[in-house]
Amino acid sequence: MHKTVDVSVDAMLADLRTLVETESPSRDLHALTASAEAVAAVIESRLGGQAELIASDGGPHVHWSAGGEPKVLILGHHDTVFPLGTLERRPFTVEDGQATGPGVFDMLGGLVQAIHGLATLDDRSGVEILVTADEEVGSRSSRALIEERALACGAVLVCEGAAEGGALKTGRKGCGTFQVSVTGRASHAGLEPAAGVNALIEASHQVLDIAALGRPGIGTTVTPTVASAGTLDNVVPAEATVIVDVRVESADEKDRIEAAFAGLTPHLDEAEIAVQGAVSRPPMPESASAELFAVARRLLPGLEGTAVGGGSDGNFTAALGVPTLDGLGAVGGGAHADHEYLVIGAMAERANLVAGLVNARQNAEEKESLHDR
Repeated sequence: MHKTVDVSVDAMLADLRTLVETESPSRDLHALTASAEAVAAVIESRLGGQAELIASDGGPHVHWSAGGEPKVLILGHHDTVFPLGTLERRPFTVEDGQATGPGVFDMLGGLVQAIHGLATLDDRSGVEILVTADEEVGSRSSRALIEERALACGAVLVCEGAAEGGALKTGRKGCGTFQVSVTGRASHAGLEPAAGVNALIEASHQVLDIAALGRPGIGTTVTPTVASAGTLDNVVPAEATVIVDVRVESADEKDRIEAAFAGLTPHLDEAEIAVQGAVSRPPMPESASAELFAVARRLLPGLEGTAVGGGSDGNFTAALGVPTLDGLGAVGGGAHADHEYLVIGAMAERANLVAGLVNARQNAEEKESLHDR
């Protein structure tokens, strides 16, 4: 069994300050480049070696390898949802047992904890770290790289923030966004209303049809979230759009929802409908985390696990059949909100948990290798 080692909370907070104060809003390539460089510098200063910056349309991803046969991938992201200037309004602060500031919980704190946890290991062979630049906006430029490294390593530890009360995330819903675009025909709302095809009315019909697709009893939620239509108050609207958030727990529901959106049909004569989108993050079944969660429970008795509605890059790795455990990052809350916070008192324990899981994975691989001989 892995023995816990003292880690310096002050050193972790110093590194966390560095990362938080290097703002990193998704899609801002200049800011993300600076952020990637800061992440690479922290990794190199604590673990040695060289962290590679991998350019992409979504910003630079950071990859570090300890060398040797790949055994475990530490997965995270350095982009945040907060626009430049948030730091000025909400600076990094350590007070009353909490660290606050943009990105402390989602998920810069988890990155720092994982790096410092790995630093306690004498043997880091087979360990890789991948910190992507576009998780908050769909991971389009990083998904292939994530999947490649996950398959190579054979186990994934995701350092997203913990669930409520510090629980690990043992399952996640699949999630996606759909856009339904309606085309009608404009006309004068007072002189010739019947000459038009009202895209807003058609969109209203579609919203009701779409909302009816949800099956909350089996974990499927279908939620229209944003709508727009019309140009002037005396013009029959010729165009309308509806954005829909979808969450599912099973591959069968993913298929059903995608087929239902593809099959949407107009209610009004001459109205046209176009649909874009998909359930882009497949569900992460709890079976994918069972093996690693059992190890985590041995390392930290009483640790809880829970399935959550939000998605992460762990959805991609779990869908490949790679053992994946999520929520290993910061204990805290307020992701994407102004009250985001990290519990300082849990940092050392979580750093040691990551180290213990890596150590267990290394030992398991060594035993399997000896058995194969």
